[in-house]
Amino acid sequence: MRIAIASEHNFVSNHFGRCPEYVIADIDDGKVIKQETVPNPGHGHGVIPQFLSKCGVNCIIAGGMGPSAAQLCQEYGITPILGVQGSIDEVIDQYLQGNLKSSDGICTEDRRHRAGECNHHRHGLAD
Repeated sequence: MRIAIASEHNFVSNHFGRCPEYVIADIDDGKVIKQETVPNPGHGHGVIPQFLSKCGVNCIIAGGMGPSAAQLCQEYGITPILGVQGSIDEVIDQYLQGNLKSSDGICTEDRRHRAGECNHHRHGLAD
């Protein structure tokens, strides 16, 4: 299993497409066997889901993402887990324990999304 986490300053980024980097972790037998950080390839339509798919990612974890990105991820076989907050290490531990569940992280109003006013842009973290 290979997971990716939208990352900013060692915390889960509020937005999947606008984070500076992704932490990619290979998981085998309930343990992280390899972890790397890769830069965001660019925030264009379909670019990131395609990039993550080519990296072999099965699951993406983020604070939020737009509905088109969520659909594209699913089309590439990548399961989004959204509405997640916390440090990268804490989130990986929660994932390994099976305690990480998706909550409301789909940004549905494009105008509000672009202005950073959708529901997953909170707690003062930049998206």
